[in-house]
Amino acid sequence: FMLSYLYLFVFIEMAKVEILLLIPMLEHPQIADNRERIFAVSEFIAQAVAKEPNLLESLLQQDKLLESYAPKELEQRLQHRLAKVKDPQQLHTELRQFRNRLMVRIIWRDLTGLAPLEETLEDLSELADTCIIQALNLLYTWQTQNLGTPEDATGHPQKLIVIAMGKLGARELNVSSDVDLIFAYKTQGPLRTAANTYHKLDSSQFFQRLAQQLIDALHSISAEGFVFRVDTRLRPFGNSGALVCSLDTLETYYHTQAREWERYAMVKARPLTCDPESIEQINNIIRPFVYRRYLDFAAIDSLRDMKRLILKEVNRKGLEANIKLGPGGIREIEFIGQVFQIIRGGREPELQIRSLLAVLNLLDTKNILPTQVVQELTAAYRFLRLVENRLQAWRDQQTHVLPTDPDGQLRLAISMNYANWEQFSKELTRHRQTVQQHFAAIFATSQEDMQHNPYHKIWHGTLETAQAETILGNAGFATPTIILNKLMAFRKSSTYRNIGNRGRTCLDTLIPKLLETIVTDQLSDLVSDPDTLLERLLKLLETIARRTAYLSLLTENPGVLTQLVKLTAASSWVAERITRYPILLDELIDPRRLYVPLRHQDLLEELLSFLQAVDDEEQYMERLRQFAHSNRLRTAAADITKKIPVMKVSDYLTDLAEVILSSVLEQCWNYLTERHGSPSGIKGKDTGFAIIGYGKLGGIELGYGSDLDLVFLHDNQDRYGQTTGQKPIANDVFYTRLAQRIIHTLNTRTPSGILYEIDTRLRPNGNAGLLVSSLAAFVKYQASSAWIWEHQALLRARPIAGDPKVRSQFRAIRFQTLSPKQDAAYLRSEVQQMRDKMRKQLDRSSVDTFDLKQGIGGIADIEFIVQYQVLRCAYYHPNLLDWTDTIRWLETLAQHDMVSNEQAAVLADSYRMLRSAKHRLALQNKPGFVPNEQFQQERSQVQKIWQAIFDL
Repeated sequence: FMLSYLYLFVFIEMAKVEILLLIPMLEHPQIADNRERIFAVSEFIAQAVAKEPNLLESLLQQDKLLESYAPKELEQRLQHRLAKVKDPQQLHTELRQFRNRLMVRIIWRDLTGLAPLEETLEDLSELADTCIIQALNLLYTWQTQNLGTPEDATGHPQKLIVIAMGKLGARELNVSSDVDLIFAYKTQGPLRTAANTYHKLDSSQFFQRLAQQLIDALHSISAEGFVFRVDTRLRPFGNSGALVCSLDTLETYYHTQAREWERYAMVKARPLTCDPESIEQINNIIRPFVYRRYLDFAAIDSLRDMKRLILKEVNRKGLEANIKLGPGGIREIEFIGQVFQIIRGGREPELQIRSLLAVLNLLDTKNILPTQVVQELTAAYRFLRLVENRLQAWRDQQTHVLPTDPDGQLRLAISMNYANWEQFSKELTRHRQTVQQHFAAIFATSQEDMQHNPYHKIWHGTLETAQAETILGNAGFATPTIILNKLMAFRKSSTYRNIGNRGRTCLDTLIPKLLETIVTDQLSDLVSDPDTLLERLLKLLETIARRTAYLSLLTENPGVLTQLVKLTAASSWVAERITRYPILLDELIDPRRLYVPLRHQDLLEELLSFLQAVDDEEQYMERLRQFAHSNRLRTAAADITKKIPVMKVSDYLTDLAEVILSSVLEQCWNYLTERHGSPSGIKGKDTGFAIIGYGKLGGIELGYGSDLDLVFLHDNQDRYGQTTGQKPIANDVFYTRLAQRIIHTLNTRTPSGILYEIDTRLRPNGNAGLLVSSLAAFVKYQASSAWIWEHQALLRARPIAGDPKVRSQFRAIRFQTLSPKQDAAYLRSEVQQMRDKMRKQLDRSSVDTFDLKQGIGGIADIEFIVQYQVLRCAYYHPNLLDWTDTIRWLETLAQHDMVSNEQAAVLADSYRMLRSAKHRLALQNKPGFVPNEQFQQERSQVQKIWQAIFDL
């Protein structure tokens, strides 16, 4: 009854009842069953059918009314229609007729449920794209015939660049949306006429006229209506700026004068009409403007400001019923998606996409937002976008305001498949309230009222000194007077005064929160010395004070602040790392990731992703260092919190070094081969080169600050050969440069420090030898010239990266060198003499302290005991040479009864305990010394085993 009433109301109001009654009802059930309802909820379709009674039948037969278009089909249809167009007036007519016909098709499919929301938005966007592109092509052709062809400085033709913004940029256009466009061209240049002369106009004037003609073709209203309303206010300087500008002007504007809100607008920017080279150039302009290389939490505050301005306007104009701008509307969902894109997009390029639904899906996949939140936001977005389309489908007008009259309300409810307004309104309210709740949770203000917070009062100096000191003392600070003085000195410092209003606002919120977090009961077991901890954190804040993105990160994320306090309380090494490289604060955002360090394969995949957008050597080196720092921090965090056993720490740090070395070798190889070609005799992916790890790297025993002992080998037999490129060099020179470049990449200091200190002195003949040895020379040296201590070093050597064939050959050489039968007495004497020499030179033990590595009964003694036994027994038990680490050697020696089970257990337990202590000291930035009374029993047991083996 209500539908019939509405149906009659609509047509009486239109005064077209007589005409409509004459329209024959099509027999197709999809038309017959839906026509009455569609006419009732879309006056636009009803009027179109009244004007052209056979329209639905024509659409059914010619325009696939009941089917989806194939890719490019709509483009081909318009192309066919415009094939005979001769002038702008005819173009205007054809475009409008085509647009109106297609809009009836799109709205019909939307209202009848034949097209899901995504298809409707895509069809509308494709219609706009097609009309813009094909209209521009014709207008450009006509204008070049009249004025000439615009050229760049090299004489190449130029075309107008159209950048789609907003919903068109994201290909999410709604039924009656504006199209937001920015116009540009490559560079200033002349106009070359057909007579091969130059026109008095230049390219900028040519494109100015062309852009205006395109706007007129789309935007002007005639008897047939319009094609799309065009909005160009998003261009540089808005309405006061030039309608069309060069790409250089565009770049200068976005890098020097653009406002913060324009970053969010440019998230959806999509080059629509230009060549691949220009697309890349535009993306290179937009990307660094929109996406920072760090996690940009200052974006939250910027979006808050934008939302406040919108809300102010909504309240001023009474737009609470606006489903786009009002509370819980479409814009709030867009802000949620965009804020995470802006925050993380620079570090996670996958988020540099335009579709909001795709962004929301990624936020779920990447665990940035809980699945339930994403599902609710997605459902609300779909519902609100349908409501938006149904509102606009009524009269093809750009409106977002819910109707207030009963007939309009009933019409909207029916269009959304609800029986009445009450049912529809209830569901709409539920979605909007859900959006509001999630928006409020994500954008909760960081400037909450803290007037009653005692630490807020202390920081702002509104308490008497004695009262402030009492509060600090009761909270657990051992020296409240000193702490208060440090806080006041920080507040009066030039750092605080000179960081600007935004930075000071962040600090005014952050420091009271920091004090509160330090003394919270939840962290009382971890924070044993709040005074030292606050000193570390104030030093960090002083370092990052001018970088408001980091202050915002700490202010906006209580979880990050908690992790920072926890880790810096446990480790001065962590505090020093984060202070030196604040980008590591990003790693504190997700505790699930922070405390789960990665092994080899996962590290490799993460590194490949990390380097995805890198396009130059300097950026490569910087990103590699950031990758190393972040993964060392994750290992340290897991170590500090005992998520991993101490003996596994070295495994993670060694995996990290191996992945980095493999990447560096590949990068350096590519760099040199691009310039000089490959060494002669090399086939396919072979390089004939390998990196061998010695020492702690070879023995899988790296610590947090360990350097890398490296040896470089090659197996190129073409002694006098050269590389195959246009600038050839000798093969041996190539390999030397390769090794030098690897070292340079690893130990050059960039803003993010160095990757590793490199030591190459373990190569044949030490510093006097060649930086890169051939395998043949290496074999000869090991067989005839190497000392026993060099064979000890070779025990812990293993191939890390490079040509699999060279790596395999090295393993064979190592086995061949170390497996022959030894003179036990000579071997014992040499090992003992070397240990005595090392102890005299390196042992820093004193009356009060014990050197964990070099002291008597320490780490080095255990290593020498084990290495001696392996060299002595390898002839009898070759599987000893399968390993390069102390613990597995001990296990294998015990299996073969080369040491007793008791001796193996004592040495292994002592080794773990001493290395664990050394790790702990490293995390406190302390040298490897402990009070002399520590580990007395372990040291004594190691000495007894030493005497039993060496003092025969």
